Amino acid sequence: MVGREGAGKRHEMHVRLLGPVRALRDGSELDLGSQYRRALFAVLAMHANHPVSREQLVNALWGADAPPSAVGNLYTYVSTLRAALEPGRDRWSAGQVLSSGAGSYRLQMPATNIDVCQFDALRDRARELRTAGDLDAELPVLRSALELWQGEALAGIPGPFAQTQRMRLGELRLATVERQAAVMLEVGRHEDVITELRALAEQHPLRENLHGLLMTALCRAGRRTQALDVYRRVQDLLIEQAGTEPNDTLRQLYQRIAAGDTDPRPPDTGALQREPVRSAAGSAGWAAGAGAGGRPPFVGRAAQLRLLRRAVDAVRAGRGGSIWIDGEPGSGKSAVLTEALRDAGRSGCRVRWGVGDELARQVPLNVLLECFDPDVDAASGGVAGLVQALRNPAGELAGDPAATVDQALTLVQSVCARSPLILVVDDLQWADDVTLLVWDGLHRLTRRLPLLLIAATRPLPRRGRLDILRSLVAGHGAEMTSLPPLEPAEAAALARALAPAHGPALVDSAVASAGGNPCYLTHLLAADVTTGAPLALVSAVDRHLEPLTDEMRQILRALALLGEHSTIAELCAATGRSSPAVIHTVDQALLAGLLTGSVAHAWFRHPVVPRVLRDHIPTALRGLLHHEYAERIAKAGGSPEQVLRQLLAGPARLDAWAAGWLVEHADALSVRMPEATTDALRRATAQPALEQPMLQRLTACLGRHLLRRGLAANPGANRVKARTSDPALPTRLILDLRPPVRGRSSTCLAPPTIICG
Repeated sequence: MVGREGAGKRHEMHVRLLGPVRALRDGSELDLGSQYRRALFAVLAMHANHPVSREQLVNALWGADAPPSAVGNLYTYVSTLRAALEPGRDRWSAGQVLSSGAGSYRLQMPATNIDVCQFDALRDRARELRTAGDLDAELPVLRSALELWQGEALAGIPGPFAQTQRMRLGELRLATVERQAAVMLEVGRHEDVITELRALAEQHPLRENLHGLLMTALCRAGRRTQALDVYRRVQDLLIEQAGTEPNDTLRQLYQRIAAGDTDPRPPDTGALQREPVRSAAGSAGWAAGAGAGGRPPFVGRAAQLRLLRRAVDAVRAGRGGSIWIDGEPGSGKSAVLTEALRDAGRSGCRVRWGVGDELARQVPLNVLLECFDPDVDAASGGVAGLVQALRNPAGELAGDPAATVDQALTLVQSVCARSPLILVVDDLQWADDVTLLVWDGLHRLTRRLPLLLIAATRPLPRRGRLDILRSLVAGHGAEMTSLPPLEPAEAAALARALAPAHGPALVDSAVASAGGNPCYLTHLLAADVTTGAPLALVSAVDRHLEPLTDEMRQILRALALLGEHSTIAELCAATGRSSPAVIHTVDQALLAGLLTGSVAHAWFRHPVVPRVLRDHIPTALRGLLHHEYAERIAKAGGSPEQVLRQLLAGPARLDAWAAGWLVEHADALSVRMPEATTDALRRATAQPALEQPMLQRLTACLGRHLLRRGLAANPGANRVKARTSDPALPTRLILDLRPPVRGRSSTCLAPPTIICG
């Protein structure tokens, strides 16, 4: 990047986020200023070279607690950051490093100069080397990745974005450390890794994988007694703090060591995953609430378990099959698969498991190739040979797609020749098109090979080719099933298993808010147990809504603000969208399971989702949106009841338009919504900024309304008297609003035409 203070002089900037947030320009550290300016810089750096909207930045820095001055603060932070990043830039010229436009900001710099991006790239390189079976080359790459860390990620940075990223990056670091230790054990360096593993196991006493690696290292170093002691300590700790025994892998390792095995295999860390924290808040559902590394509680899904276990028995006997599981995010697809396949590997089947994500679509066959070990088929070159044959250096297909499909099918056939194969792809909706072609071919092979295919998908994003594949396999014998929301009794049982200390009221509240979604239920319970601020829940809902289009998100946000009884016409008025566009969006959301009911009267299936959508909007902005929706719906001739609800949800002060609308509709609303009308009129007449004629009209409306309800005389008369130059006006107002004569209805009173006009 070129600075302005020296013609043609190039200035190199590097960003450090894996520790205290720092920016270095030509080797000298820049003064980024206060914590919130550093927080803004961190958000932009994590999205380098991509625009970040003001709304996203407000949410990232403050979340639901954004102050009214949040947008103004952003302008100030951006201005001071620009001065720090480009000290020679003219005040009125466009920023070269920190640019703005269309309501968003962009930090422009090479991704290779940001340590988080370097860390991700090194992890990807390590994954490639593992796939190729080159452990000696993988080890220094892992070491280089870990050397980038200078402390806790985003240390000292406030805001929900930083907190979420600290957790995510911390999990990635720990997974990388575990992988490095496993590789060192594989290459015979068990003595070198014992000290570090012992320290890590003390820092993370309930992370069973670390203890397994430490036990393996100690046993290989001839310290069998110490290895057994490690197991006993973690067993006691798990029973005491989590009420559970160690998992199957750790228990089997202990049994092998106790039986005299001096060279046990370490726990399988697998290929490095892009998102190790996914099971903490993703589609694994209640696995997040398992805690302590023990086996998560499992409730319900009896029909799906029977289907999967029956298919496992069949493939063990040599009969292939294909199963397709649909389910919304957080419904527990991964948990069902984990529970059903828990013992499949020990019964003679080879289980291979891949997980799709958005990045997987950019690399042909990525999700399938990561299912296999590099040495799975030495005769044909295995995965390493297939990768070389499939891809050019840019990661693109190197040859004809049809030939690629044939090569992939040959690989799977070679695996099935050794033993029955269970091939699972979770989130298949993210797979690339070549993978979908291969899946169709594999489905046909299940008729003659001991091959069980299991696909798990979400209803969104909708993809035409995935829908075609679903139809093809369904028409050729695949068993199709879906995961509906948990029944209330099942959800309550899960809640009691996850949080046995919770009382019935808290359990009932969490169950109602989650609407049968295990993931949401887990985070609701965890939030109530800890701080009461469900940041993990917000992140989970955000991830689940991420595949939606901007149009769908905006309409769903409007629906959340309008409330459960809103209509299509009101959604059209509030959002400015056409009726066909709104109907299409609602229909898609119904198909995806986000909404329930009908197109005409739809509402969110999980009550926690509209709550998160509303809370995601800064308080000041949310109030303005309610007011704007009220005005739009009123001008479109919409329901006065909905307009009143929006005004009450909006800013405390009513403007001239809202006051005039209230005067016009108060009498009719007084019958249909008496409590809400009372609140609105009292709020309006309490505002000193209203002009006197409007205040007088509102006061008369409030008086009539209170008398109809048999409540106290008009409390606004004194306020009118204090502000009027007509001393007789308050007296006439009180007389006109006198209580009805016995035997006469209040509706017989003549309206105070002098005042209300």
